[in-house]
Amino acid sequence: MRKLVLAAAGLFLALGLHAQELPNTQIKDLESGKKIAFNSIIEKGKVNVISFWATWCIPCKKEIKNIANALPAWKKEADFNFITISIDETRAEGVARTYAKSQGWSFPFYIDPNSDLKRSLNFQSVPYTLIIDKTGKVAFTHIGYEEGGESQVLAKIKELSK
Repeated sequence: MRKLVLAAAGLFLALGLHAQELPNTQIKDLESGKKIAFNSIIEKGKVNVISFWATWCIPCKKEIKNIANALPAWKKEADFNFITISIDETRAEGVARTYAKSQGWSFPFYIDPNSDLKRSLNFQSVPYTLIIDKTGKVAFTHIGYEEGGESQVLAKIKELSK
């Protein structure tokens, strides 16, 4: 019975996240240095993939690198935006910026320096992937990364892009 209650509670929380409006929590653009509301970076009418990461997170870096390498091919299969948001603290902002630039990231990269967005979205660890559908609603979330796991992300992007 306890497992059933826990499963129901987990489903309720998952459905609640998927139904919620995206927060207007302030994040910082690592290129321009300007603060911007999270919900304003989401392009409605298009699938948006957000990868939360940290400079100290090896699986995060590996996931983003693999997605970045696959992006040209993925973009031929579906129309979507790819965005990264670092959860590093303010004092590591320069490290996050330097890392992103050294990797040649051609997609937007932001930082959530006080973890306000992380708290708003209610997740605990990275890598954390969030896929927003064309209507601006959370359609998919995933925590962690295993080599090849990005294929699940592409399948969801293609499904939502139809």
